[in-house]
Formats: sequence, C-alpha cells, structure tokens
Amino acid sequence: MSASETPRREPAGAGSPSTPRRHGLVAAGCLAFVAVMVGAAYASVPLYQLFCQVTGFGGTTQVAASAPATTSDREIEIRFDANVAPGLPWRFLPEQRAVTVKLGETKLAYYKVENIGAKPVTATASYNVTPAQAGYHFAKMQCFCFTDQTLQPGEVLDMPVVFFVDPALADDPDATGVKTITLSYTFFAKAKLAEPVAVAPPKPGEESKSPL
Repeated sequence: MSASETPRREPAGAGSPSTPRRHGLVAAGCLAFVAVMVGAAYASVPLYQLFCQVTGFGGTTQVAASAPATTSDREIEIRFDANVAPGLPWRFLPEQRAVTVKLGETKLAYYKVENIGAKPVTATASYNVTPAQAGYHFAKMQCFCFTDQTLQPGEVLDMPVVFFVDPALADDPDATGVKTITLSYTFFAKAKLAEPVAVAPPKPGEESKSPL
C-alpha cells in the first residue's frame, strides 16, 4: 500500500461539539424551558380569570357598566349568603335573605359586617353564584368584592351590591329550570407581613467572638 493510500485517522470527537460545549447547550436549553414554564404559570392566572368572566365558569359573575334596556316579565328569586373564614373575628350577614326580581331589573341589596374582635382587621371578600350556569347571566354594577376592607374594633359597615340578571337567561338552554340564584360572599383575613425585628447595636468595648 502506498503512502497516498494509507488511511488517515481523525482525532476522536472530530466533527461534533466538544463535551463542555454540549453541556453548555444543554444547560441553556434547560434554563429556557424553565423560563417558559414560569411565564406560562404567571400568565395562566389572569387567563383563567378572564375565561371564568367570559364563560361564567364556576359561578363567576359578570361586571356591567349599565343595565339592560329592557326587562322581562319572568321573575327569579335571588338569595344572599354570607360567610367568614376561620379565625376572622367578623360578623357578616345579608340585610335581607332573599329578593324577587324580574330579568333585566336593576336591584340594590346590602350586606352588613362588624368587627367583633379587639384589634383592627383588614379582610377581602370573594364571591360566586349558584347554580354555576347562572353566573354568565348574573351581572354586578357595584360590589365590595376583592377590595380591602379595614374595620376598627366594634366598627359596623353597610356594603351595597347593585346587580341584575340578564334577560338572555330565559333563552339559555343550559339555564332551563333555574328559578333561584344564590349570591354568596366569603371574607378572608388579609395576611400581614412580618415586621422586622430590631437588633440592638453592640455596646462599646464588646467584641463578637467566633467559635474556633
């Protein structure tokens, strides 16, 4: 075999990225994947809330700036429910347990809350309606939900809710047979951030000692 016919051997790994470079590419890919997943997690919350508001999923009500132009002769009973989370020293009640309204009719109702504890407390109310399929047609024009409410010890507050039930409920096959809607609120205490602990400065002449 002549010299020109001697097979040439290429160094091991030739033609492919070196090991450190491959590790760097893998690490970059993992970081990019984590960043995408974190972004998706944060985006899913507002997207889920928007989905619930648009569809009424889970009894989520609608928000309206004005009442319908027409009303219907069909009537429906609205019941009011009030709850407080465990550990919240508040008394929370609807001022009337139920009211009958026509579809499209604007109605005003009041809830009353009282701080029966010994300290000021800040809390926020969440809400939903049942049956869930009625949420798409239940619209609120004024509400105290998702707004921080701070009550001093013994303070009493009347909170209004302005709402209507869309006349389109009468033509919704999913809401056939719905004669009663319950509007339910639950107050949750707002968590307080821990206050920083004051640390006294060392006295003159004192030296910190570290263990050997």
